[in-house]
Amino acid sequence: MNTYIGIDLGTSSVKLLLLSEEGRILSRATAEYPIAYPKSGWSEQNPEDWYIGVVKGIKKLLLGQDKSLVKGISLGGQMHGLVILDKNDNVIRPCILWNDGRTQKQTDYLNNVVGREKLSRYTANIAFAGFTAPKILWVRENEPKNFAEIEKIMLPKDYIVYRLCGAFSTDYSDASGMLLLDVENRRWSKEMCDICGVSAAQLPALHESYEAVGTVKDDIAAEFGLPHGVVVCAGAGDNAAAAVGTGTVAPGNCNISLGTSGTIFIVGNGFSADKNNALHSFCHANGGYHLMGCLLSAASCNGWWSDSILNSCDYAKEQENLDSLMGKNKTFFLPYLMGERSPHNDVNARAAFIGMRPDTTRGEMTLAVLEGVAFALKDCAEVARSNGIEIASTRICGGGARSKLWRKIIANVLNIPVESPIIEEGPAYGAAMLAMVGAGEYESVQAVSDALIKISETVLPKADIVKHYEKRYDTFKVLYPSLKAAFAKFD
Repeated sequence: MNTYIGIDLGTSSVKLLLLSEEGRILSRATAEYPIAYPKSGWSEQNPEDWYIGVVKGIKKLLLGQDKSLVKGISLGGQMHGLVILDKNDNVIRPCILWNDGRTQKQTDYLNNVVGREKLSRYTANIAFAGFTAPKILWVRENEPKNFAEIEKIMLPKDYIVYRLCGAFSTDYSDASGMLLLDVENRRWSKEMCDICGVSAAQLPALHESYEAVGTVKDDIAAEFGLPHGVVVCAGAGDNAAAAVGTGTVAPGNCNISLGTSGTIFIVGNGFSADKNNALHSFCHANGGYHLMGCLLSAASCNGWWSDSILNSCDYAKEQENLDSLMGKNKTFFLPYLMGERSPHNDVNARAAFIGMRPDTTRGEMTLAVLEGVAFALKDCAEVARSNGIEIASTRICGGGARSKLWRKIIANVLNIPVESPIIEEGPAYGAAMLAMVGAGEYESVQAVSDALIKISETVLPKADIVKHYEKRYDTFKVLYPSLKAAFAKFD
């Protein structure tokens, strides 16, 4: 039996899995690390903390296991973060994270001065505050000494790959979120490099997510007790890795992730880009392409409402007996606690309850929060459908996916079956699957998906509830445009 390590380098912690070649989970490990908020709206981490967490996690993961069976390692990682190294491979400054909001000036410059049409032509996407290119511009403008010392630019998971095997590499799915990649042609964009004042030599070599980029260094292998020659694969951005982990790899497949943020991930049949750039057009970890809508707040909306407002951590109890209200609720919730990315691209957007009356109940407001996230996902799905992409069903993952009520709401709001995989372990599981391909265990991402991914439950939409939700969505979709000007006046 061969075994494989999958690593999910998240924002608050690293999660690791050890899988058998048949996909059985043999061991789990987690290690946490801090996030720094040096100024309001800023979010940073020390890459060394990631590596320390990975080392602790691998050692814990392998306790009591036959280490000689390990054949491959791969990662799924938080996207967009800017890691910069000097000529001596020292980290120059803390990583600016995906949810850092300091780059609005640079984002506006890219979208409004360089121009959305040019950005879309160069990269298939427009600028968002979380993307990597605006962060590079911010460092150039605000920290010129640090900018002048840059020898290597990489993404968070790529720093771990570099430490493990010495390969200065990235994969196409993660690179797609930098706004430096010509997504359609799968190469660095010279035009974007020139705009950002960097060279292709400062950027990592590009690989497919499932490609081996090296082997674990001998001294590190000895530290872990691993055999010589353990393959390290390029890995994938967290959303692409999670999609692989749910079997969302064939054209037309869809995956919805309800984590702190939320995504709707739709596998394309070849390259495509939304004409209004309301969805991200990225490379997929299977060697193809996908469209993705990203909500900055998803399960975090329910966490905020239950934990901070209701002072209740019993999510299941708060959602009891709300099924009968599906489609009949008169209260709406806009889920824009952190602004919004897809499809509005508005850092000023705010969350809001709308439509409350004297008889509005706690349960109706709880339901409105879940429905608001579902309606925001439908906003993105409608953009995909307007581009001729048919979504026949969706897989679902993430912490919010544990809610049966939420799964029912999404099935009826989007009017598609919602499938829950038997094993739902997010990016770490998908990363281990990529390692299996890179080490030759399976011939393709599709092959490993067919072999390992099974569905435990499917929630089907009901025609009468779908009809009610269609009417409610007609109201929901006019709320944000009506409030957009007011949101822009908020401090």
